[in-house]
Amino acid sequence: MTILKKALEARSKKINKVETTKAIKDPMEVYDKLEAIAEAGYEGLSKEDSSYFLKCFGLFDKGEDFMLRVRVPAGQLSQRQAQRIGEVAQKYANDYIDLSTRMQIVLRYIQIENIAKVLNALKEVGLTTFQTAADNTRNTVADPLDGLAYDSIIPTQPIVESLEQMLIKNPEWLSTLPRKFNTGILGSLSNSCNIFGHDCCFVLAQKEGMFGFNVYLGARVGVQAKDANVFLTQEEVLPFYEALLTIFKTYGYRDNRNKNRLHFLLQDVGMVNLIAAVEKEANQCFKSAGITMVQSQDIALGSNKVLGRNGKMNHKLIVPSGIFSGTDLISCANEAQTFGDGNLRLTYDQNLFIVNVPLEASEALQKSEVVTKYETFNTPYFADMIACAGTHTCSFGVIPNKPDAIEMAHFLNSEIAIDNAVVRMNWSACPKGCGVHGIADIGFEGCKAKDSEGNRVDGVHIFIGGKITREAKEAHTLHKALPIDEAKYHVKYLLKTYANHKLRAETYEAFDDRFLSKNYSFQALAFFTKINYILNDVLDLEKEFTLSAEPKSGKREEYELFTFGLQLFKLLTGEKRFDSVLGLNANMLKPTSIKRDTVSRLNPKVPAKLSEIIYNMTHENKNERAAVFSELLVALKEI
Repeated sequence: MTILKKALEARSKKINKVETTKAIKDPMEVYDKLEAIAEAGYEGLSKEDSSYFLKCFGLFDKGEDFMLRVRVPAGQLSQRQAQRIGEVAQKYANDYIDLSTRMQIVLRYIQIENIAKVLNALKEVGLTTFQTAADNTRNTVADPLDGLAYDSIIPTQPIVESLEQMLIKNPEWLSTLPRKFNTGILGSLSNSCNIFGHDCCFVLAQKEGMFGFNVYLGARVGVQAKDANVFLTQEEVLPFYEALLTIFKTYGYRDNRNKNRLHFLLQDVGMVNLIAAVEKEANQCFKSAGITMVQSQDIALGSNKVLGRNGKMNHKLIVPSGIFSGTDLISCANEAQTFGDGNLRLTYDQNLFIVNVPLEASEALQKSEVVTKYETFNTPYFADMIACAGTHTCSFGVIPNKPDAIEMAHFLNSEIAIDNAVVRMNWSACPKGCGVHGIADIGFEGCKAKDSEGNRVDGVHIFIGGKITREAKEAHTLHKALPIDEAKYHVKYLLKTYANHKLRAETYEAFDDRFLSKNYSFQALAFFTKINYILNDVLDLEKEFTLSAEPKSGKREEYELFTFGLQLFKLLTGEKRFDSVLGLNANMLKPTSIKRDTVSRLNPKVPAKLSEIIYNMTHENKNERAAVFSELLVALKEI
C-alpha cells in the first residue's frame, strides 16, 4: 500500500475545516441530546451542530426550519412506514414531500422544536435518517422492481440489508469517511437506478455461468464510474465493500473537500493499485470481471405498469419533479394495502410503484382517486423526468428548477405528442448536478442568461446524448446560457426530429445512437435548433429546417455547414443556390454569384443579417466561407 500512503502524504499538508469540526465531538453525543437541542431552540443551537453534526442524522438547518432526509434502503417501504411518513409530513412538514434520486424521501419545513419528535416517530416503524448526509455512506439504490420484474436475476434487497446492518448506527462508520460515498447495486438486466453513477457500483454480471456483480468505481458529477475489473459473487459483496470503505477511510483525502471523493484517490493511485489494497484489506483475491449484463433502460419503457414474474402487476405513479405530499403518500399506502401487498417502491426518477397488485384488482386500482390524480402526468415528458430542489429550498440553486421542468414538460406535451416514446430529461438547478443532468437524453443545468433585450434572466445550459444503457456516457453541451423561455423551443425541434424519424417503440437514447449522434456533429445540432428557433419563433416565417436521415457530410463540420447553407437558401428563396455541387465545390460552369443581401431581396421577410449568414455559408469560393458553426451561432444572436 506504499502508493496509497504516498498519495495521502502528498495531500496531507493541511486538513479542511469540516475535518476540524468533526474532531470536536462524537456525532452520537449530538443525537443523544436531540430532545435538549429541540427544547433549546435556535438560540441554543451551536454552530458546529447546525453546520455539520445534525446532518449526520439527515437534518439540514435552513435558517428558519429544517429539511430531513429519510433513509429508504433500495427504495422499499412497507405500508406502515409509508403511512407514518405521510402522517409526519402532515403534522410537522406542511404536508410536503420530495421524492429524491437516491430513492428516499425528503421532508421540509420542520421546526426545531419538533426534530426529536419526528425522528422518534420514524424510528417506531423501523425508519432511520442516519448517514443520509455529511461524510457518510448515503442511501443505497437498486432496481425499484428488484425481485419482482422478469429481468431481475439476483434479488439485491438481502445484500442491501447486510450492508445497512454493517454500516448504519455503527460508530466505526458514522462520520468517519473523508467525504460522502454513494452506492448502487443492480441485479437486473435493465438500468433503472443510474447504476454507473455512484462511488461504488455493483452491476449484474455473468462469469463462467455464474451470476454475480462486476464492480465499477469512482463516479462523481460529470464523471461515470470506471471498470474495476472485479467480479463478485453475492457472498463477496459485503467483504469487498467493507474493505473498500476501510481503504477509503484510511487513505482518502481530507484537505480540499471539492477533491476528496473516491474518484480523486483513484485518479492518483490507479484502479489496479486500489483493488490490490482492497484485496489485501479483505484478505481475499477476487476474480477478474465477467460480462456486464445491463441491456436496456427501465423495463417498463414508457408504460406506467409492468407485469411481475409472480403474475401480479406493478403500477407506477408519475410524480412530476418528485413533488409529493404526505396526504398522497398515505393514500398510496392505503391503496397498496387494499389492492396489493401493502408495499411501495420508490424510484430513482422520483416516482413510485404500488407493487404486487393481482390482475383482477388492477383496473380498480387505476380508478382510485390518487392514481387518477397522477394519471395526467403519464406522458413521455413527465415519466422519466428528474429535477432537483432549486432556489425555493436549496441555497445553491440558480433557478427554480422543479417548476421550470414541469412547465417545459407541459409545453412539450402540448406541442409534440409522441406515442411509445421514452425521453429522459434531467434538470439540475446548479453545477453541483443533483439532478444528474449529465447522463440525460436532454439535460439542463441552471444558470443566468440574457434575454434579447440584455436583461438578466433564468437560463439553462442544454446537454444532449447522455447514455445509461450497456455503458455510461456523459452528455455533450448543445447550448450554453439560453433563457429558459427560449430553451423550450430548442428542445421542441430535437423532439420533433425524434417524432418524425423514430422507429416503433424506439427510445430517445437509441434514436440518438442511430440517427442524431451517428449522422451529425453536436455543433451542427446546435445550429439546427437555433436556426429553427430564429425562423419560426423569432421571425415567424413558418419555414422548418429539417435534418436528413442520410446526410453525406460524414459529421465533418465544413461539409455540414455548406450543406446546411444550401438547404437554407432553397428553403427561404425557393431556388437552388448552385446547379450542382461536388463535395465542397460548386459547379462553376455556370457561376452563381450572390450578394450578401440576395436572400433578403428574394424573400423580403428574411432580415439582412440572416441573408448575410447564408451568403457566408454558401460562398462560391470555399476559402471565403464561414469555417465553423460557432461563429454562425454568435451571428444568429444579432437577429
